[in-house]
Amino acid sequence: MRIPAHSVCTAIRDDIVAGVYERGSRLTEELLARRYGVSRVPVREALRTLEAEGFVVTRRHAGACVAEPTEQEAADLLEMRMLLEPLGAARAAQRRTEAHLKVLRGLVRLGQERARRGHSEDLRSLSGWFHETLAQASGSPALTSTLAQLRHKIAWMYTVETPADPVESWAEHGGIVDAVARGDGERARAITALHGERAADTHRLRFPRADRAERPDRVRTSQHRVNMPSLRH
Repeated sequence: MRIPAHSVCTAIRDDIVAGVYERGSRLTEELLARRYGVSRVPVREALRTLEAEGFVVTRRHAGACVAEPTEQEAADLLEMRMLLEPLGAARAAQRRTEAHLKVLRGLVRLGQERARRGHSEDLRSLSGWFHETLAQASGSPALTSTLAQLRHKIAWMYTVETPADPVESWAEHGGIVDAVARGDGERARAITALHGERAADTHRLRFPRADRAERPDRVRTSQHRVNMPSLRH
């Protein structure tokens, strides 16, 4: 059975974000095919997609390599997300379905409960699901896809500290959902913009300012194997 290129792409992207492949390291088709248990064809297609997304670059005499974004490029991505997420929230206020509201309210309840109990280890994933669902509620596939790519790249470039007041942060999530449920696009936009500004303060760049010297093509242990039924598509 031929493994879809998008499954290989997801696996490679996840490993880049997780730091399995270091910045600037080579990504050879043969090595990737062996690592994920696939042929070179879906690997080649996946690398083209990842290059279009900015995770991979092609270099003369080296081939495909993990990209090395600058500090300014990383800052630009945060700014883009801070501009687009409020737009998505405003659109969601007009286009959301009852199913979207049910999921958003459930995530807010869980997040507020975990925040009150000090379970900070759960809050990051809950927040990610919240913002992903909010983007989907915008009814714009292009906006949803763009925000998903931004989240992947920001997770690769930044570490995120726990908010100083997680309870307040999840109260903001609740305020966004209330505005979306009422169809109040301007309030949804305003609360989301404020929330994004505060969240940006918790981001710390993973990469040092100065470029490091030549990096060996080291690859850490990856948990992915594409032709396994447990792979997330």
